[in-house]
Amino acid sequence: MKTIINTEKDFAAESKLSAMGWNDFFQTHVNSSGIPARVIAVNKGLFQLSNGDKCLQATLSGKVRHNASLSNELYPVTGDWVLTHDTVITQVLPRQNALSRGAAGSRGKNNATATGEQVIAANLDTVCIVCGLDRDYNIRRIERYLTLIYNCGLSPVIVLTKADLHDAPENCLTEIEQIAFDVPVHLVSAECSTGLLELEQYLGQGKTVTMIGSSGAGKSTLLNRLYGKCIQTTGSVSQSVGKGKHTTTGRDLIFMPQGGMLIDNPGIREIAFYENDGGVESAFADIEYFAQECRFSDCSHTNEHGCNVMKAVENGELSQARLKSYYKMKRELAYLSDRQSKSSDRVEKERWRDVSLQIKSMYKNSRKRR
Repeated sequence: MKTIINTEKDFAAESKLSAMGWNDFFQTHVNSSGIPARVIAVNKGLFQLSNGDKCLQATLSGKVRHNASLSNELYPVTGDWVLTHDTVITQVLPRQNALSRGAAGSRGKNNATATGEQVIAANLDTVCIVCGLDRDYNIRRIERYLTLIYNCGLSPVIVLTKADLHDAPENCLTEIEQIAFDVPVHLVSAECSTGLLELEQYLGQGKTVTMIGSSGAGKSTLLNRLYGKCIQTTGSVSQSVGKGKHTTTGRDLIFMPQGGMLIDNPGIREIAFYENDGGVESAFADIEYFAQECRFSDCSHTNEHGCNVMKAVENGELSQARLKSYYKMKRELAYLSDRQSKSSDRVEKERWRDVSLQIKSMYKNSRKRR
Protein backbone atom coordinates (compact mmCIF):
# COMPACT_ATOMS: atom_id res chain seq x y z
CA MET A 1 0.00 0.00 0.00
CA LYS A 2 1.32 3.44 -0.91
CA THR A 3 1.00 6.26 1.57
CA ILE A 4 -0.21 9.60 0.33
CA ILE A 5 1.26 11.83 3.03
CA ASN A 6 4.83 12.98 2.49
CA THR A 7 6.02 13.46 6.07
CA GLU A 8 8.72 15.94 5.02
CA LYS A 9 6.40 18.64 3.72
CA ASP A 10 2.78 17.59 3.89
CA PHE A 11 1.84 17.74 7.57
CA ALA A 12 -0.09 20.91 6.75
CA ALA A 13 -1.92 19.11 3.95
CA GLU A 14 -2.74 16.23 6.31
CA SER A 15 -4.16 18.70 8.81
CA LYS A 16 -6.35 20.25 6.12
CA LEU A 17 -7.59 16.82 5.10
CA SER A 18 -8.38 15.95 8.73
CA ALA A 19 -10.46 19.11 8.95
CA MET A 20 -12.49 17.72 6.05
CA GLY A 21 -13.10 14.37 7.78
CA TRP A 22 -10.07 12.36 6.62
CA ASN A 23 -8.98 9.70 9.12
CA ASP A 24 -7.09 6.41 9.48
CA PHE A 25 -10.01 4.45 8.02
CA PHE A 26 -9.56 6.07 4.61
CA GLN A 27 -5.77 6.01 4.83
CA THR A 28 -5.71 2.23 5.33
CA HIS A 29 -7.82 1.69 2.19
CA VAL A 30 -5.50 3.57 -0.15
CA ASN A 31 -4.15 1.07 -2.70
CA SER A 32 -2.76 3.39 -5.37
CA SER A 33 -0.92 6.68 -5.70
CA GLY A 34 -2.82 9.90 -6.08
CA ILE A 35 -3.98 13.04 -4.34
CA PRO A 36 -6.82 12.56 -1.85
CA ALA A 37 -9.87 14.75 -2.29
CA ARG A 38 -13.47 14.80 -1.14
CA VAL A 39 -16.44 14.95 -3.47
CA ILE A 40 -18.37 18.14 -2.75
CA ALA A 41 -20.80 18.01 -5.69
CA VAL A 42 -21.79 15.77 -8.61
CA ASN A 43 -23.21 17.12 -11.85
CA LYS A 44 -23.84 14.96 -14.92
CA GLY A 45 -20.69 12.87 -14.70
CA LEU A 46 -18.48 15.74 -13.56
CA PHE A 47 -17.26 15.80 -9.97
CA GLN A 48 -16.42 18.87 -7.92
CA LEU A 49 -13.65 18.00 -5.47
CA SER A 50 -11.75 19.67 -2.66
CA ASN A 51 -8.28 18.62 -1.55
CA GLY A 52 -8.08 21.09 1.33
CA ASP A 53 -6.23 23.72 -0.66
CA LYS A 54 -8.44 24.25 -3.66
CA CYS A 55 -11.50 23.01 -5.49
CA LEU A 56 -11.18 21.25 -8.82
CA GLN A 57 -13.34 19.50 -11.38
CA ALA A 58 -12.62 15.89 -12.25
CA THR A 59 -13.90 12.99 -14.31
CA LEU A 60 -13.82 9.25 -13.72
CA SER A 61 -11.07 7.11 -15.14
CA GLY A 62 -12.23 4.47 -17.61
CA LYS A 63 -11.45 1.69 -15.14
CA VAL A 64 -13.42 3.26 -12.29
CA ARG A 65 -16.37 4.00 -14.58
CA HIS A 66 -16.36 0.45 -15.95
CA ASN A 67 -16.15 -1.17 -12.53
CA ALA A 68 -18.89 1.11 -11.19
CA SER A 69 -21.17 0.04 -14.04
CA LEU A 70 -20.64 -3.56 -12.96
CA SER A 71 -21.33 -2.66 -9.30
CA ASN A 72 -17.87 -3.91 -8.37
CA GLU A 73 -16.70 -0.45 -7.40
CA LEU A 74 -18.39 2.56 -5.89
CA TYR A 75 -19.75 5.36 -8.05
CA PRO A 76 -18.80 8.63 -6.30
CA VAL A 77 -21.48 10.60 -4.47
CA THR A 78 -21.30 13.75 -2.39
CA GLY A 79 -19.22 13.07 0.72
CA ASP A 80 -17.07 10.32 -0.81
CA TRP A 81 -13.28 10.32 -0.63
CA VAL A 82 -11.35 9.67 -3.84
CA LEU A 83 -7.81 9.65 -5.19
CA THR A 84 -7.07 11.81 -8.22
CA HIS A 85 -4.33 12.14 -10.81
CA ASP A 86 -4.40 15.06 -13.24
CA THR A 87 -8.09 15.80 -12.55
CA VAL A 88 -9.03 12.15 -13.11
CA ILE A 89 -10.51 10.04 -10.29
CA THR A 90 -8.46 6.84 -10.13
CA GLN A 91 -9.90 5.29 -6.95
CA VAL A 92 -13.05 5.69 -4.88
CA LEU A 93 -12.25 4.84 -1.27
CA PRO A 94 -14.60 2.59 0.75
CA ARG A 95 -17.26 4.42 2.77
CA GLN A 96 -17.51 4.45 6.53
CA ASN A 97 -21.26 4.73 6.05
CA ALA A 98 -23.84 6.01 3.59
CA LEU A 99 -27.39 7.29 3.67
CA SER A 100 -29.35 5.47 0.99
CA ARG A 101 -32.94 4.72 0.07
CA GLY A 102 -34.81 2.56 -2.38
CA ALA A 103 -34.83 3.93 -5.91
CA ALA A 104 -37.58 6.48 -6.48
CA GLY A 105 -40.86 4.89 -7.51
CA SER A 106 -40.32 1.63 -5.61
CA ARG A 107 -42.31 2.36 -2.46
CA GLY A 108 -45.51 0.39 -2.20
CA LYS A 109 -45.05 -1.33 -5.54
CA ASN A 110 -44.61 -5.06 -5.22
CA ASN A 111 -43.31 -5.37 -8.76
CA ALA A 112 -40.66 -2.68 -8.30
CA THR A 113 -36.94 -3.49 -8.33
CA ALA A 114 -36.17 -4.07 -4.67
CA THR A 115 -32.42 -4.00 -5.27
CA GLY A 116 -32.45 -0.49 -6.73
CA GLU A 117 -30.48 1.81 -4.43
CA GLN A 118 -30.06 5.56 -4.43
CA VAL A 119 -27.14 6.71 -2.29
CA ILE A 120 -27.93 10.19 -0.99
CA ALA A 121 -24.63 11.02 0.73
CA ALA A 122 -21.59 9.26 2.19
CA ASN A 123 -19.33 9.40 5.24
CA LEU A 124 -21.69 11.18 7.61
CA ASP A 125 -21.64 11.92 11.32
CA THR A 126 -25.23 13.13 11.70
CA VAL A 127 -28.44 13.08 9.68
CA CYS A 128 -30.87 15.90 10.47
CA ILE A 129 -34.55 15.22 9.81
CA VAL A 130 -35.96 18.67 9.07
CA CYS A 131 -39.71 19.06 9.52
CA GLY A 132 -41.62 22.34 9.33
CA LEU A 133 -44.32 23.03 11.90
CA ASP A 134 -46.77 24.02 9.22
CA ARG A 135 -48.49 21.65 6.80
CA ASP A 136 -45.28 19.60 6.65
CA TYR A 137 -45.63 18.30 10.21
CA ASN A 138 -46.32 14.57 10.12
CA ILE A 139 -45.39 12.11 12.88
CA ARG A 140 -45.77 9.05 10.66
CA ARG A 141 -43.32 10.51 8.12
CA ILE A 142 -40.79 11.18 10.88
CA GLU A 143 -41.10 7.53 11.93
CA ARG A 144 -40.23 6.48 8.37
CA TYR A 145 -37.23 8.82 8.29
CA LEU A 146 -35.98 7.39 11.59
CA THR A 147 -36.34 3.83 10.28
CA LEU A 148 -34.46 4.78 7.09
CA ILE A 149 -31.60 6.37 9.04
CA TYR A 150 -31.32 3.51 11.55
CA ASN A 151 -31.29 0.99 8.71
CA CYS A 152 -28.22 2.79 7.39
CA GLY A 153 -26.51 2.66 10.80
CA LEU A 154 -26.49 6.45 11.18
CA SER A 155 -27.26 8.89 13.99
CA PRO A 156 -30.46 10.96 13.61
CA VAL A 157 -31.32 14.41 14.92
CA ILE A 158 -34.79 15.93 14.50
CA VAL A 159 -35.11 19.64 13.71
CA LEU A 160 -38.60 21.15 13.95
CA THR A 161 -38.44 24.37 11.94
CA LYS A 162 -40.87 27.29 11.59
CA ALA A 163 -41.67 27.28 15.30
CA ASP A 164 -42.82 30.87 14.94
CA LEU A 165 -45.66 29.73 12.66
CA HIS A 166 -47.19 27.34 15.22
CA ASP A 167 -49.42 28.36 18.12
CA ALA A 168 -48.00 25.71 20.48
CA PRO A 169 -44.65 24.44 19.13
CA GLU A 170 -43.71 22.97 22.51
CA ASN A 171 -46.58 20.50 22.17
CA CYS A 172 -45.06 19.23 18.91
CA LEU A 173 -41.67 18.95 20.60
CA THR A 174 -43.16 16.83 23.38
CA GLU A 175 -45.07 14.71 20.90
CA ILE A 176 -41.94 13.90 18.88
CA GLU A 177 -39.85 13.22 21.99
CA GLN A 178 -42.41 10.57 22.99
CA ILE A 179 -41.84 8.57 19.79
CA ALA A 180 -38.17 9.35 19.06
CA PHE A 181 -36.39 7.76 22.00
CA ASP A 182 -32.90 9.08 22.80
CA VAL A 183 -32.96 11.18 19.61
CA PRO A 184 -32.11 14.88 20.07
CA VAL A 185 -35.07 17.06 19.04
CA HIS A 186 -34.59 20.78 18.43
CA LEU A 187 -37.23 23.46 18.09
CA VAL A 188 -36.01 26.10 15.62
CA SER A 189 -37.18 29.32 14.08
CA ALA A 190 -34.81 30.60 11.42
CA GLU A 191 -36.73 33.88 11.30
CA CYS A 192 -36.27 34.54 15.01
CA SER A 193 -32.92 32.70 15.35
CA THR A 194 -34.48 30.45 18.01
CA GLY A 195 -32.55 27.20 18.50
CA LEU A 196 -29.84 27.91 15.91
CA LEU A 197 -27.03 27.95 18.47
CA GLU A 198 -27.97 24.44 19.66
CA LEU A 199 -27.44 23.06 16.14
CA GLU A 200 -23.84 24.28 15.93
CA GLN A 201 -22.72 21.43 18.20
CA TYR A 202 -23.10 19.02 15.24
CA LEU A 203 -20.89 21.14 12.97
CA GLY A 204 -17.61 20.82 14.82
CA GLN A 205 -14.27 20.51 13.06
CA GLY A 206 -14.23 17.64 10.58
CA LYS A 207 -17.88 16.67 11.18
CA THR A 208 -20.27 16.08 8.28
CA VAL A 209 -24.01 16.61 8.57
CA THR A 210 -26.71 16.10 5.96
CA MET A 211 -30.29 17.37 6.05
CA ILE A 212 -33.27 15.46 4.70
CA GLY A 213 -36.92 16.41 4.63
CA SER A 214 -39.77 17.53 2.44
CA SER A 215 -39.48 20.34 -0.03
CA GLY A 216 -40.36 23.56 1.76
CA ALA A 217 -39.43 22.25 5.21
CA GLY A 218 -36.86 25.02 5.60
CA LYS A 219 -33.58 23.17 4.97
CA SER A 220 -31.99 25.80 2.74
CA THR A 221 -33.14 28.64 5.00
CA LEU A 222 -31.61 26.81 7.94
CA LEU A 223 -28.33 26.37 6.07
CA ASN A 224 -28.23 30.08 5.22
CA ARG A 225 -28.84 31.14 8.83
CA LEU A 226 -26.19 28.76 10.17
CA TYR A 227 -23.72 29.96 7.56
CA GLY A 228 -24.39 33.62 8.29
CA LYS A 229 -25.36 34.70 4.80
CA CYS A 230 -27.49 33.58 1.85
CA ILE A 231 -25.58 30.91 -0.08
CA GLN A 232 -28.53 28.69 -0.99
CA THR A 233 -31.65 29.72 -2.92
CA THR A 234 -34.91 29.47 -0.98
CA GLY A 235 -38.52 29.51 -2.12
CA SER A 236 -41.98 29.98 -0.70
CA VAL A 237 -44.42 27.23 0.25
CA SER A 238 -47.67 26.96 -1.72
CA GLN A 239 -50.61 28.06 0.42
CA SER A 240 -52.98 25.81 -1.54
CA VAL A 241 -51.15 22.48 -1.25
CA GLY A 242 -48.66 23.23 1.52
CA LYS A 243 -45.65 22.10 -0.52
CA GLY A 244 -42.49 23.90 -1.49
CA LYS A 245 -40.74 24.11 -4.82
CA HIS A 246 -37.48 22.22 -5.36
CA THR A 247 -35.18 25.21 -4.96
CA THR A 248 -32.34 22.82 -4.02
CA THR A 249 -31.62 20.66 -7.06
CA GLY A 250 -28.24 19.16 -6.16
CA ARG A 251 -26.36 17.79 -3.18
CA ASP A 252 -23.52 20.15 -2.35
CA LEU A 253 -21.15 19.74 0.57
CA ILE A 254 -20.82 23.21 2.12
CA PHE A 255 -17.85 24.11 4.32
CA MET A 256 -19.40 25.88 7.30
CA PRO A 257 -17.81 28.62 9.43
CA GLN A 258 -18.29 26.44 12.53
CA GLY A 259 -15.62 24.07 11.12
CA GLY A 260 -17.83 21.23 9.90
CA MET A 261 -19.58 20.47 6.62
CA LEU A 262 -23.28 20.51 5.77
CA ILE A 263 -24.99 18.77 2.84
CA ASP A 264 -28.34 20.19 1.74
CA ASN A 265 -30.59 17.79 -0.16
CA PRO A 266 -33.53 18.27 -2.51
CA GLY A 267 -36.90 17.59 -0.91
CA ILE A 268 -37.73 13.89 -0.56
CA ARG A 269 -41.26 12.99 -1.61
CA GLU A 270 -40.88 9.23 -1.28
CA ILE A 271 -39.21 7.50 1.66
CA ALA A 272 -38.55 4.07 0.20
CA PHE A 273 -36.31 1.62 2.03
CA TYR A 274 -33.32 -0.22 0.61
CA GLU A 275 -31.66 -1.69 3.70
CA ASN A 276 -33.29 -3.82 6.39
CA ASP A 277 -30.89 -3.70 9.30
CA GLY A 278 -33.02 -3.39 12.42
CA GLY A 279 -34.27 0.11 11.67
CA VAL A 280 -37.87 -0.65 12.66
CA GLU A 281 -36.80 -2.14 15.99
CA SER A 282 -34.77 1.00 16.79
CA ALA A 283 -37.40 3.47 15.59
CA PHE A 284 -40.16 1.66 17.50
CA ALA A 285 -38.28 0.85 20.69
CA ASP A 286 -41.47 1.23 22.76
CA ILE A 287 -43.27 -1.52 20.83
CA GLU A 288 -40.23 -3.78 21.07
CA TYR A 289 -40.18 -3.13 24.82
CA PHE A 290 -43.83 -4.11 25.23
CA ALA A 291 -43.27 -7.14 22.98
CA GLN A 292 -40.77 -8.61 25.46
CA GLU A 293 -43.69 -9.47 27.76
CA CYS A 294 -45.83 -11.11 25.09
CA ARG A 295 -46.90 -14.66 25.90
CA PHE A 296 -45.51 -16.04 22.63
CA SER A 297 -42.03 -15.25 21.32
CA ASP A 298 -43.31 -15.14 17.74
CA CYS A 299 -46.32 -12.97 18.57
CA SER A 300 -47.55 -10.95 15.59
CA HIS A 301 -49.24 -8.39 17.89
CA THR A 302 -52.54 -8.70 16.08
CA ASN A 303 -54.94 -11.08 17.83
CA GLU A 304 -52.91 -13.51 19.96
CA HIS A 305 -54.00 -14.25 23.51
CA GLY A 306 -51.50 -12.77 25.96
CA CYS A 307 -50.18 -10.10 23.58
CA ASN A 308 -48.65 -7.37 25.72
CA VAL A 309 -48.49 -4.95 22.78
CA MET A 310 -52.27 -5.10 22.27
CA LYS A 311 -52.67 -4.71 26.02
CA ALA A 312 -50.60 -1.50 25.85
CA VAL A 313 -52.95 -0.19 23.16
CA GLU A 314 -56.00 -1.01 25.29
CA ASN A 315 -54.43 0.72 28.31
CA GLY A 316 -53.61 3.84 26.31
CA GLU A 317 -49.86 3.37 26.67
CA LEU A 318 -49.48 2.93 22.90
CA SER A 319 -51.50 4.55 20.12
CA GLN A 320 -53.23 2.45 17.49
CA ALA A 321 -51.85 4.78 14.79
CA ARG A 322 -48.26 4.12 15.87
CA LEU A 323 -48.85 0.36 15.97
CA LYS A 324 -50.38 0.54 12.48
CA SER A 325 -47.29 2.40 11.24
CA TYR A 326 -45.11 -0.29 12.80
CA TYR A 327 -47.08 -3.06 11.06
CA LYS A 328 -46.81 -1.29 7.72
CA MET A 329 -43.05 -0.85 7.81
CA LYS A 330 -42.45 -4.36 9.11
CA ARG A 331 -44.40 -5.77 6.15
CA GLU A 332 -42.58 -3.49 3.74
CA LEU A 333 -39.14 -4.45 5.00
CA ALA A 334 -40.02 -8.15 5.14
CA TYR A 335 -41.10 -7.96 1.52
CA LEU A 336 -37.89 -6.12 0.66
CA SER A 337 -35.78 -8.82 2.30
CA ASP A 338 -37.65 -11.51 0.39
CA ARG A 339 -37.22 -9.68 -2.90
CA GLN A 340 -33.48 -9.41 -2.32
CA SER A 341 -33.17 -13.16 -1.75
CA LYS A 342 -35.93 -14.60 -3.94
CA SER A 343 -37.37 -14.00 -7.36
CA SER A 344 -40.37 -11.65 -7.53
CA ASP A 345 -42.59 -14.42 -8.96
CA ARG A 346 -41.80 -16.68 -6.04
CA VAL A 347 -42.49 -13.94 -3.51
CA GLU A 348 -45.84 -13.15 -5.11
CA LYS A 349 -46.87 -16.82 -5.20
CA GLU A 350 -45.96 -17.27 -1.53
CA ARG A 351 -47.79 -14.09 -0.57
CA TRP A 352 -51.01 -15.11 -2.31
CA ARG A 353 -50.69 -18.66 -0.99
CA ASP A 354 -50.63 -17.26 2.57
CA VAL A 355 -53.63 -15.04 1.82
CA SER A 356 -55.50 -18.03 0.42
CA LEU A 357 -54.74 -20.13 3.51
CA GLN A 358 -55.91 -17.31 5.80
CA ILE A 359 -59.20 -17.01 3.90
CA LYS A 360 -59.76 -20.76 4.03
CA SER A 361 -59.03 -20.78 7.78
CA MET A 362 -61.44 -17.91 8.41
CA TYR A 363 -64.15 -19.66 6.39
CA LYS A 364 -63.57 -22.94 8.23
CA ASN A 365 -63.82 -21.26 11.64
CA SER A 366 -66.98 -19.41 10.66
CA ARG A 367 -68.62 -22.73 9.59
CA LYS A 368 -67.74 -24.27 12.96
CA ARG A 369 -69.43 -21.44 14.86
CA ARG A 370 -72.72 -21.94 13.00
